[in-house]
Amino acid sequence: MTTKDKLLTIKEVAEFLRVSERSVTRYIEAGRLKASKVGWWRIKQSDLDDFLKKTSNVNNKKR
Repeated sequence: MTTKDKLLTIKEVAEFLRVSERSVTRYIEAGRLKASKVGWWRIKQSDLDDFLKKTSNVNNKKR
């Protein structure tokens, strides 16, 4: 498994983004952050990277 394929938990993603676990779940439910549910939600590192790029682009356009 490569670094890009590493599966992260909601808790890990929340800590990385400095948001609540509920916020991460909302991003997933809204379709903003890709995730797979295998018992619990799991997020691929590459999908988190894509999410960060998209949100970064949105924030830059608002300036």
